[in-house]
Amino acid sequence: MEFDLEYARKVIEAEADAIVSVTPIVDASFALACRMIYDCTGSCIISGIGKAGIIGQKISATLASTGTPSHFLHPAEAVHGDLGRLRINDVVIVLSYGGETDEVVRLINLVKQLEIQLIALTGESDSTLCKHSDVALCMGRMSEACPLGVAPSVSTTCMLAVGDALAFTVMKARNFSVEDYVRFHPGGSLGARLMTVEQSMMFRPGEKLPVAEASDTIRRLLEKTGDIKRHGAVMVVGKDGQLAGIITDADIRRLMTKHGLEAFEFEAGDVMTPNCKKIRADALAAEATAIFHKYRIDDLPVIDADNRPVGLIDVQDVVTIKVVG
Repeated sequence: MEFDLEYARKVIEAEADAIVSVTPIVDASFALACRMIYDCTGSCIISGIGKAGIIGQKISATLASTGTPSHFLHPAEAVHGDLGRLRINDVVIVLSYGGETDEVVRLINLVKQLEIQLIALTGESDSTLCKHSDVALCMGRMSEACPLGVAPSVSTTCMLAVGDALAFTVMKARNFSVEDYVRFHPGGSLGARLMTVEQSMMFRPGEKLPVAEASDTIRRLLEKTGDIKRHGAVMVVGKDGQLAGIITDADIRRLMTKHGLEAFEFEAGDVMTPNCKKIRADALAAEATAIFHKYRIDDLPVIDADNRPVGLIDVQDVVTIKVVG
């Protein structure tokens, strides 16, 4: 059996060309749809049946992960109890290429009865769905890529692209940040890669930090930091409160091995490693991992924009969340 690879290439080309052909859909109606989603105080409900419904589930997931509360409503299940998921302050987006499927038409009537705003994503400008929607995004007629010309392929690919365009345009308008994205993706390698130092360090804002002044003796340093939770280093600051250096547990062990009890009278400024490696709280945890690996260190002071200590990140912190550098 030989497969027609040239035909396979044409399928990909046909779908790619179709996506480009629907860019005119981004017009005043598209902007209004974005405004409805942006202003929605409830949830953005996505609905569709068959292949369009599967695409709708993906669009709903994209919206939910980028700052717009959303869930999928199956049009057939809507009349069997799931209609209770709808609220007056929701926005409903219905995907249907033909716009005349029985389940879809029935859902339109229910949505209109509830006086909920309706956005249509369809291919037929004169369809029932299009006529009864508050905003209609019409892709126009298109030829499917399957050998029989009937299996949804080009049409559903275009629906997905338009749905992504809606979701990401609204996301951009919300100024949705990397930190926001991580909040919705805490698990997996993606969330780990995007996690910031502030989110992964052992100390939370407001907690007592292992900090000593450069003029403190080692005895005083130990008194100041002895009751602080797990840490393997003490950050040393100058009179201005800015980071001056770091003293690790290993530094103190070496000092005591060499000087015995006299080590307690040394000043922190004389023992510390000056100009030590440090990192901003808003940097990615993956950057901290890279520093740990490159310089073979275990503790890294976390500073703010004024070079003042706000935390301490330990190599075990990033190992725990499985950050890959």
